[in-house]
Amino acid sequence: MDAGLFVTTGAQRQARLWIVVFLSLVALIPTGCSRKPEVDVISPQESGVVISEMESTLSENDWGGWRGPSGDGIAVPQEIVTTWDETTNVLWRADVPGRGHSSPIVVGDSVFLATAIQAEETQCVIAYNRVDGTERWRTVLHRGGFPSSREVHQKATNANGTIASDGQRLYIAMLNSKAIIASALDLDGNLLWQQEVGKFVSKFGYAPSPVIYKSLVIFAADNSGGGYLAAVDGASGKVAWRVSRGQVDSYASPAIANVGGRDQLLISGCDAVTSYDPATGEELWRTPCIADSTCGTIVTTTDRILASGGFPEMETVCLSAEGDKIWSNSEQVYEPSMIVVGNYVVGVNDDGIATCWEIESGERQWKKRLGGNFSASPVLVDDMVIVPNLEGSTFVFHASEEFDEIAENRLGDDAYASPAVAGGQIFLRIGVGKGTDRREQLVCIGAAAS
Repeated sequence: MDAGLFVTTGAQRQARLWIVVFLSLVALIPTGCSRKPEVDVISPQESGVVISEMESTLSENDWGGWRGPSGDGIAVPQEIVTTWDETTNVLWRADVPGRGHSSPIVVGDSVFLATAIQAEETQCVIAYNRVDGTERWRTVLHRGGFPSSREVHQKATNANGTIASDGQRLYIAMLNSKAIIASALDLDGNLLWQQEVGKFVSKFGYAPSPVIYKSLVIFAADNSGGGYLAAVDGASGKVAWRVSRGQVDSYASPAIANVGGRDQLLISGCDAVTSYDPATGEELWRTPCIADSTCGTIVTTTDRILASGGFPEMETVCLSAEGDKIWSNSEQVYEPSMIVVGNYVVGVNDDGIATCWEIESGERQWKKRLGGNFSASPVLVDDMVIVPNLEGSTFVFHASEEFDEIAENRLGDDAYASPAVAGGQIFLRIGVGKGTDRREQLVCIGAAAS
């Protein structure tokens, strides 16, 4: 045996040292203190949860969740005022403690909001009297457990998601203690149950709103620690199913729609638009498109699926009911969700540019700069689009083959939350003041009784 084989030069020793260092660092990735949690997948068979045909008790005068009655931003036909300011057509104002991007919902004679009070480190649900805006009750869901400032985007809050209601209960999910925790309350503010839906590694915070399907409440939680979709039983809080979605930070709320003759649970993000069976969590199809990270909620027609946004890629797509790509372009509507207006789809991007595309062809009908920056999503009332910006203006316009502005209404200094429209009234969560002087209000807009 040649002893020379074991003699190394200085350069060889240095090279070996770097190899050892590299292998040591690689070894720390799965086993170190920052180890990523695994998603505990649960099937309906394992959970034993039986889905029932629960009928909503919401009326046409309610706005029961994120993006309204059908989860698409479209209100039932009703007469509303189209102009307002600080003194005109404002029926009442109510102070909102803390901060939140949670949009208002309307159920019966109450308006509900989620909010987070940083000074107290509490996450709450608040009920307001629909008639005069007086606070009816406030229920604290969590004390402490907030993510650090490094784990929440400077623009975000610790109460971003909107409450969902079936007319009997209120459902909300919060990021707390490094997990997504779902809560259910009755309409009087009594806590019925709380359930950890899954762990969550926060990069910019938690944003999605829950959706209701029959007796299930479904939550999305895309995150770099192991993303998932999970359904819980609305009555008990027991997890009915949970599926893994990879390790990507994304922020879109899911949508449930009957497309192509079947119910589909649709969500963008993780470099795809993906469809699931809302009853079981089974993946129906997956179409690569959009980007890793998305915010907007998908909108649909009876046989088309439309999505936009994404970071770092930019894309707007139209898919068939089976996920085949009909058309796409390189335009982006990131934070706000789009809205279907007849044969067209309309989006207002973060930079305040409204664009309209014909759904079947993808042909752009018009493009209009509204002004300001936007986080809120538009709602459609009859043939009018309503959308507030981050500078205190709310735009009202007709949007179909042509853009036709009706009004630009100034109220407050910003609006991150999307409007609710119910019973001929518009409910806006706004910011008043700037910087450390900023506070939030809930405002009811409508025609004064004669």
